[in-house]
Amino acid sequence: MILLISPEHTTPDEIEMLHQLFEAGLTHYHFRKPEASLDDHITYLNQVEAQYHNRIMTHNYHGELCEQFDLRGVHLEEAMWRAQETRLKGYVSAFAKSNKKVSSSYHELEDLEAQAVTFDYTILSPVFAAISKSDMQGRGFDVRASEKFIVGMGGINAVTTPEAVALGFKGVGALGGIWNAQNPVAAFVEMQEAFKEANT
Repeated sequence: MILLISPEHTTPDEIEMLHQLFEAGLTHYHFRKPEASLDDHITYLNQVEAQYHNRIMTHNYHGELCEQFDLRGVHLEEAMWRAQETRLKGYVSAFAKSNKKVSSSYHELEDLEAQAVTFDYTILSPVFAAISKSDMQGRGFDVRASEKFIVGMGGINAVTTPEAVALGFKGVGALGGIWNAQNPVAAFVEMQEAFKEANT
C-alpha cells in the first residue's frame, strides 16, 4: 500500500490535485492539518467528492469528522496515542467497532514492537532523510523481522521505494516526495509502479 499525507497548509489547487490522485489509484489519504479548525476540516472534506471519503484517514477531530463523513478511519500521531495511556485500547476498539480503520505513528522501532494495542497499520519514520523537512535525517530502520504491518515514511519517493521494501516495509508513505514534485500525479504513479515492481 501507498499512503499520502496532506500538506500542513492547504494550497489553492490541492483539492483538484487530490481528486486526480484518487483517480490515479490513491487508496490511503492521511488528512493532517494540525493548525486547522474543525470548521476548516469540514469545509475541506465537503470539497472532496463523497465517493472518495472512504479513502481518508483523519489525524484530528476523530469523533466529529467520522460522525459527519463516511471516512476510512482515524490516525493517532505519537503524542496522541501516548496521551491516551490506559485508555488507548478502548479508544481504538470504539472506532474499530464502528468499522473504522485505526493507524498510529512511531519514531522508534522498539516502541512500535512493544505496543500491545493492535492497529490496522503503523507508520515508522524517518526511514530516509525527509524530503519535506531538511533537518530530518533518515534512520534506515530494518523491519524485516517484524510481524506487524509497518509503513515506512521519510524520504520516500519512486527512487527510494524499492529500498524501503527491501528493508521489510509492507507499505510506503509520502508527503514531500509527491507534493513537492513538479507533477504530483506523475510522481505518485511512478511510486506506484516502483512499489509494485519491488513486490514482484
